[in-house]
Parts: sequence; C-alpha cells; structure tokens
Amino acid sequence: MPRLTALAALFAFTLPMQAHAFSVTGTNGTQLNAAVIETFSEPWAMTFLPDGRALVTEKTGTIWLTDRQGRKLGTISGVPQVSARGQGGLGDIILHPDHASNGIVYISYVERDPGNDSLSGAAVMRATLTAGANGGSLSGGEVIWRQAPKVTGNGHYGHRMAFSPDGHLFITSGERQKFTPAQNMAMNLGKVIRLTDTGAVPADNPFVGQGGVTAQIWSLGHRNPLGIDFDASGQLWAHEMGPRDGDELNRIVRAENYGYPEVSDGKHYSGAPIPDHATDPTYKAPAKSWVPAISPAGFVIYDGADFPEWNGNGLIGGLSSRALVRVTLADRATEAERFNWGERVREVEQGPNGELYVLEDGAQGRLIRLRPAR
Repeated sequence: MPRLTALAALFAFTLPMQAHAFSVTGTNGTQLNAAVIETFSEPWAMTFLPDGRALVTEKTGTIWLTDRQGRKLGTISGVPQVSARGQGGLGDIILHPDHASNGIVYISYVERDPGNDSLSGAAVMRATLTAGANGGSLSGGEVIWRQAPKVTGNGHYGHRMAFSPDGHLFITSGERQKFTPAQNMAMNLGKVIRLTDTGAVPADNPFVGQGGVTAQIWSLGHRNPLGIDFDASGQLWAHEMGPRDGDELNRIVRAENYGYPEVSDGKHYSGAPIPDHATDPTYKAPAKSWVPAISPAGFVIYDGADFPEWNGNGLIGGLSSRALVRVTLADRATEAERFNWGERVREVEQGPNGELYVLEDGAQGRLIRLRPAR
C-alpha cells in the first residue's frame, strides 16, 4: 500500500503538468514551448513589477498579484469600481517610469455617468501600490484623465497606455462606435492622447493652443486602438481594429490624421464601402493593414534575450484570428509569422528575463508563457 500510494501521488502530480504544456508551430516553422501558468476571469492586461512579480487585471474589476512564476498570490484592494458591460470594465495597468522608488501605477477603466447610467467613458487613475506577500492595496487614487464626452453604448473604449522614453503618458481613446468623433477636435474620442505623468497637458502638444480636451490630442482619426508601445528609437506604434476588415498598425506621428471614418482599408459592417487610404493621401496611411481582419488586442515590441532574432519586432494578440502575430516594423510593416493554437489572445507582455507571456480572452482565460523550443 505505501508503494501504491506513492505511485498514485506521483501520477497525480505529473499528469496536470503534462496537460498544461503544449507546443506551437508558427507559419514559418518556428516552434514554441507553451506552458499554462494560471487562469483568470476575462483578463485584460498585465504588467511586471520590479521584483519579477506581476499584476493582472480582469475586466470585471479585479487586479491580481502573481508570484514570479505567474501564479495567483492574492488581490489588490482600492481598485476603482466598475460596472462591466460589453467591451467596458477594468482595463490596462502600467507602472510609472520611477515605480521602483515611488510605487505609482496607472489603471484605465470604464466609468458610468453618475446622472445617467446609459452614458459611459474611459478614465485613467493614478495611485500608489503597496504590494505584500499575498496581495496588496492602492492608495491616493486620483483620476487624471477622462474621455469626453461620455456617450451611449459599451464599445470602443481603447484605453491602452504607455510611457514614452522622455516620461510622457500616452493613452489610446476609441471613437466609441460613433464614427465622427474621430475627426471632431472638440472631443478626445478616436484619438491618441499625450499627457505628463500627473495628467497635465504638455506645453509642446500640437494643439495645445486650442485648449480644453483638444489640447490633449497627439494624433487623430483612430477607431479602436487596443495596443501601444515604443520601439528602441523612441518611435510610437499603435494598432487598432478596423471596421469590417482593415485592421491597422500605425506609426504614430505628432499631429497626424489617420483618416477614420473618412478612409479605411475595410468597409462598414453593413457592407457599404469606405474609400481606401490610397484614395486620399491627406490622411496618414497605416504601416500595415489586414484584410481579412486579425482583431488586434495587446501589443509589445520585443527586446529580450529569449528570442534575439525578434528584437525590434512587434507582437500582437489576435482575437478573431486566434493567434499571436509577429510583425517587422518599418514605414511599411510586414507580417513575419503567425502562431495559432485556437484561442483568442487578449494581451501580450514581455517578462523580466525575455520570455513572452500571453493572456487568452474569456471567462477561463489562460496565462501562457512562451519560450523557444530548443
């Protein structure tokens, strides 16, 4: 009996480990080892702390602290209250560039209008994180940015964030499925926003002289930007979902207009055509567009040691494409490879040691670590 008990215990331990690892082969033949680390309920974003632990947001309103392997340790209190509906809820989370000394984090989420629950918009909160052994807390929370105006509907919030090398906060703002706000300079919908780390408007923003929310705008003509990052040269890149096809990866340039809804390489969901970018050069054309759509979500420009041949490449999560999409970045970007294992990919992050992590979409979204198959 002791021998049988020991064998049973060994079997019980090894079987789940085997079930939680698999391999993925890219369209160019690159093989990856995938290890399933943890599961989350509708995960949306993640970021790594200086000590190698991570924070993971769930759209329904929870922030998890994980250990260095990605396993749940506990939750973070003091998170903004959200009412998750449609595409809206708790969103992105990033660290202040000086987080190691000041503990500051930034959280994006969707808030309802207190006087009219049918109206909503994205907001960004700045707070101080205290992380313990089994969770943590946020304190001193202050909302530093809001989409304006709040509108009906529960889609196209955007609200991905990134810090530039010179310390400015960039926020993507979707056009809320309303089309015309992307070209309306009196609204900050359908724009890329540039602020200081405290939420102030930088004096050198391109439209600062116009005041109001217009002063926040860095670029315009965007639909639903769900990925943003800076490359090694300091160039900002962002991707966005097109309408019916026509997803875009854009090289973001100060004051440029990227054309939506006046031009797009896709068409309206009704099937009605939209003029292609090539028909009107006054609008900035995408570095890459996809027909059929990949439904991009999550984005990181890789610079680690695990995949040295990928340094400077962009890695995009695909929802409808159910893939991780690798692109080479240039004025005309190119899709280099696609990794598909049949699940919607919501988020992509680079780990402290150069490994890649993806979060799958959905009620049982898995956290997966990807490494080269060597």
